[in-house]
Amino acid sequence: MNCEEIKQKINIRTVFESFNLFPVKENVKTAFYFALDREEKIPSLSVDFVKNKAFDFGTGKSYDVISIVQQMNRCSVSDALKYLEKFDFSVQNNTQIEEAVQIKNYQIIKVNEIQHPALIQYLRSRKVFEQRNLVKEIYYELNSKKYFGIGFFNNSGGVEIRSKYSKICLGKKDVTLIKNDLNTSNEIVVFEGFFDYLTFKNLESAESSISDYLILNSTAMLFKVDEELREYDKISLFLDNDDNGIIIKQIIRKNYKNVEDCSLLYKDFKDLNEWFYATK
Repeated sequence: MNCEEIKQKINIRTVFESFNLFPVKENVKTAFYFALDREEKIPSLSVDFVKNKAFDFGTGKSYDVISIVQQMNRCSVSDALKYLEKFDFSVQNNTQIEEAVQIKNYQIIKVNEIQHPALIQYLRSRKVFEQRNLVKEIYYELNSKKYFGIGFFNNSGGVEIRSKYSKICLGKKDVTLIKNDLNTSNEIVVFEGFFDYLTFKNLESAESSISDYLILNSTAMLFKVDEELREYDKISLFLDNDDNGIIIKQIIRKNYKNVEDCSLLYKDFKDLNEWFYATK
């Protein structure tokens, strides 16, 4: 078994536990741990259990199971491989972590403006039908079966698909960075998912639309925009009020200047869209 197979087939959580390292916050697909190489009060090591990898927001360093052992034991690759010999090499079962899976074997059949009654009804149920021009109606084939849903493209050409029954990503997972028309903004507004972005556009007047927008599509994608965020004079956060969202807010406030946490607006709700649906 080669190194690449080992990186995929040994569970990263088990490796952390072998060093008595446990998550500070977690859900079924991701977790936050304290950094491996320093003491800190706010955990900055993001672990993706689906990809079996970790990323340190403080240093920009990525880890797999081999490099974790190297860091903890201060050893070579060959010594790390010897350490990992004791672990179970059974393939991880990630079939239940549907949202985080990047689906690669697919075909997009057609891209339309929103027309299907079921998708219109879904947008109405989320109170964002007025912003239907910002999303697409996507028809796609997956495992020889045809589906359709609301599509939102990311910067790598991947598509976040949402409907009453689906919450997946077709293709490569990435952020969606949207520049204002003049391309001169020094302010950026950050969201976790695109339904919060659509909700914000409902609340925003056309005259005040001078900001750039960043939709993470997953909190694990924050590392991809580190340099871009440093270019802005002001960062406004409309992130979720769950454990992951709270940690990401702390990381951004720690690492960037002039950050405003706008989640107080919907402090009793999971996210901006849920608040808007309940109160408007």
